[in-house]
Amino acid sequence: MTADTDEAWFFDKDAGHLVRPYAITNGRTGPARDGFALITLVVTADPRTDTSRLAPEPAAILDLCRERPLAVAEIAATLDLPVSVVKVLLDDLAEARLILTRAPVQLAEAPDISLIQAVIEGVRRL
Repeated sequence: MTADTDEAWFFDKDAGHLVRPYAITNGRTGPARDGFALITLVVTADPRTDTSRLAPEPAAILDLCRERPLAVAEIAATLDLPVSVVKVLLDDLAEARLILTRAPVQLAEAPDISLIQAVIEGVRRL
């Protein structure tokens, strides 16, 4: 077998090289901490970070997030990776302090219905 035929079994011209998600995350299926929502913003901590010694996927994440913050969902879509894989990679990058994250703002709790009704009744009395 030549080098070309050795690689032919895992190469699809349409899909490119096929690497299973668990290979990218070293078998992990989820991040160690649960802090990454789909709309969590991610930015590279130091834009001058050298990515030459990193695996391709974490390096691509750092490169994507150098100029402006991106949401977890945007990163996954741009890299064409499952969100679960991106969350594991982001967890690793956060642990190494290579990225900064901003969690989505929590929505305020809805006011009590009785309070809203009392306000409406008060306005009607005016």
